[in-house]
Order: sequence, then structure tokens, then C-alpha cells
Amino acid sequence: MVTRTSVLMILGRVFVQAFLVALAIVVIYPLLWMLLNGVKSNSELFANPFALPETWRWENYVTAWNRGVGDYLTTSVLVTVASTAATVLISAWAAYGLTRVKIPFNRTILILILAGLMLAPTVALIPLVKMFQALGLYNSFWALLILYTAFRVPFTTFLIRAYMLDLPLEVDEAAAVDGASKARAFWQVILPMCRPIIISTILLNVLFTWNEYLFAMIFTSGGTLQTLPVGLTNLMAKHGTDYPVVFAGMAIAAVPVIVLFFAGQRYFIRGLADGVGK
Repeated sequence: MVTRTSVLMILGRVFVQAFLVALAIVVIYPLLWMLLNGVKSNSELFANPFALPETWRWENYVTAWNRGVGDYLTTSVLVTVASTAATVLISAWAAYGLTRVKIPFNRTILILILAGLMLAPTVALIPLVKMFQALGLYNSFWALLILYTAFRVPFTTFLIRAYMLDLPLEVDEAAAVDGASKARAFWQVILPMCRPIIISTILLNVLFTWNEYLFAMIFTSGGTLQTLPVGLTNLMAKHGTDYPVVFAGMAIAAVPVIVLFFAGQRYFIRGLADGVGK
């Protein structure tokens, strides 16, 4: 016998599934639209931007790659990998020291680190430009590496620290009994236990660095040093009438992040839920 409660439960499931399908369409459709417009001609694009291409011009992707997208992609990968690795390692060490090691002025150091969350990058632009010019680091790979690492360490430390607070201290005591140093306990015991939040912070930092535009535009001016967001803007400025090539470049820029997110999504939600929710 079908009861009112079971009917409401079925209707609830249908509503949730319909909502998720609609949300997936809203997210996926712009990506498909961009991919499809990347294989059209200009006339097809302007005639009907929502129709399927009459002729699939895959050479647009080759053209976009040859016009600099390949160099921009290489630069973005190098900057993203280096800054993300530096940020996560520094933040994990800081979180370990703040939660597992008794150090003087622990609370004060924590407040100073978290105070970095209140500093807006745009406020510090002029002093940073002057400083990097004086140090001879302006318009260099190191400028972006230092900036991305410095501005992401506070937030990343906050997330990893929140996760480490819930790890049992008995783990550290067992490692000490076995003769492990603090460094060995960090690398072989604590860090593997923090895998979900580490993967979550890696994904967050990759998304930030990959899409960051302001610092990349101001602190780099050479073609080989420009990242994808800045490079795609230049591609549009130089070849503004060839919009399918621009869309092809945007698609090339989007694919690596999408693949990375799907590869780490199993840990992403779990890490954030355990870290922020504690």
C-alpha cells in the first residue's frame, strides 16, 4: 500500500534528481558551447552561435596553439605546479608546528598568519611593484611564484591546521616511541593522514593560480612569461576577428583544470568538509 510518506519521498527524490540534472546542464552547456564554437568559421559563428558546425574545423585548435597558446600553457603549468607545491608544503609545515609542536607564542604566530587573509592583493600592488623592481625580480618567473605562494599560504594553513586539530595526539606519541623525529613523523605519519585536505588545498590553489589575472598581467610583460589568462587576452586583441580560434584557445585552457578536478573530486569535498567543519 502506497502511503502519503512514501509518495512524498518519491517526489522528493524526483525533485532532487531533476534539480541536479538542471544544474549539470547549466554547468556543462557553456563548456560544450565553447568547444563547438572553437571548430566553426567566423561566418558560422556570427550567423548562428548556437547551431552545430557545418564543417568541423579542428585546425582552429592547431592555429590557437601556434599563435602562442602552447607557450602560455607551458608557463601556466610551471607557475601553477611550483607555486602550489611551495604553498602546500609551507602551509603543511606551519600547520604541523601550530598543532603538534609546543612553540613559544603559538597563538600570536597563528594570528599573524591568519592576518594575511585580511590583506587584499590590490591594496599592495604599488609597493609590491616597487619592491620587485628593486630586487630585480620584476617580469620574471620568480615574481609570480613568490606572489602566489605568499598570498595563498594563510588560507591554506588555516584549512590544513583545522584538519590536523582532529588528528589524535597518540599518533605522535607512538611515532616518538618508535624513535621517529618530528620531521620523520610529519612526512611518514601526519602528512599521509592529511591526504584529503592536502588534495583539497592542491585543487584550490591550482584553480586560483590557473585563473589568476591581475598579478600575471602586472608582473609579467614578456610573451614567454605570460600565463594563459593574460595570453588569451592578447590573442583576442591581436586576432580579435578570428573568434573561433579564441574559443579554441579558451577550450585548451579549460581542459587541464577540468581533468584535474574530476581526478581529485573524491577527496575534495571530504577534505573541505572535515577541515572547515571542525
